Amino acid sequence: MAQCIPGLNHPKTLSGNVLSSISYCKTGPRWIKFLTMSSQQHQSQQLSLDALISSNRKEEVIGAVRHSLSNCLSETNLHLTVPALKSKTRGKVRDVYDGGDYLVLVTTDRQSAFDRVLASIPFKGQVLNETSLWWFDKTQHIAPNAVVSAPDKNVTIAKKCSVFPVEFVVRGYVTGSTDTSLWTVYKNGVRNYCGNALPDGMVKNQKLPANILTPTTKAADHDVPIAPDEIVKLGLMTQADYDEVSRKALSLFEYGQHVALEHGLILVDTKYEFGKGSDGTVLLIDEVHTPDSSRYWIANSYEERFRNGIEPENVDKEFLRLWFREHCNPYEDEVLPDAPTELVSELAWRYVFLYETITNSKFEIPLMEEPIHDRISRNVSLALASLQ
Repeated sequence: MAQCIPGLNHPKTLSGNVLSSISYCKTGPRWIKFLTMSSQQHQSQQLSLDALISSNRKEEVIGAVRHSLSNCLSETNLHLTVPALKSKTRGKVRDVYDGGDYLVLVTTDRQSAFDRVLASIPFKGQVLNETSLWWFDKTQHIAPNAVVSAPDKNVTIAKKCSVFPVEFVVRGYVTGSTDTSLWTVYKNGVRNYCGNALPDGMVKNQKLPANILTPTTKAADHDVPIAPDEIVKLGLMTQADYDEVSRKALSLFEYGQHVALEHGLILVDTKYEFGKGSDGTVLLIDEVHTPDSSRYWIANSYEERFRNGIEPENVDKEFLRLWFREHCNPYEDEVLPDAPTELVSELAWRYVFLYETITNSKFEIPLMEEPIHDRISRNVSLALASLQ
């Protein structure tokens, strides 16, 4: 748990404008400086968050989304177009190719929920890939990662490593609606979850006394929560590896929370994956703090809404999940209805909005002159040739 003290009781100023106060937080043995936004900055951030609902930028992105609905990256077959690639593994969202000494990870536009694909969301793959790359770069001081290069907007080339068969889920709040969510198990009376003792009297969406780890085992159909001692007992990880990875996961999450808050967001929970490189180094892999792997709430309205028992303002895909639950049985129906265009467009905008808010940069809408699969094939071929 971080230990924080104020560094300065007076605000920093520039040209007469209040910018921020400074505090220092201890994470392990290090003191890290964090900026606290002034009311002026909060007001500015509020204006940018209003753009989620209505803005010229939203209109611009939604227009591009609608033009791209028929050009989504729903499936890739690079093993048929790039001679250097040996095989393909299809995940829920990513297609992973064996490139000899490297893995080629292609992030598609597939939208997954209920353990199946619901729709394809324009630009989603690019958003996820570029968001992860941004966080990989920002978190190298906490955990080295497997990234080698990013030759295409949808592609990351990574070092091969031995992947730990455990996902490290970190949570800062008691929330969620699925069977394995912290709020569901908590309201059902569970007070020890994945080795974490939980206090009585908590309510939904309340901040935990400290961030906690709730690891899960990786499964083809559904991940299963597991306690740390079981991880070691079952031989999934050694105690030393578990201790190192758990420290890194908690540090990554704490850092992610601070960065998100600086941009007007609360990082509520997330999941991390790790592996070991050929030299034995523990590496961060897969994705980091993306809209798929993480839950984000809008910060400036959280406290008031929580006090009034209102759900936090969120920026996620829950509205699309709810639509499918209302119009079919997404777990059992063999064929699902097509998601409405307006919901697909709204979700695409939310992915772009989160990327722009977190990275403080403008998302580059891809050009449509060249089919996406052709572009990716060309870029991956060139990149692998340069790595030989």
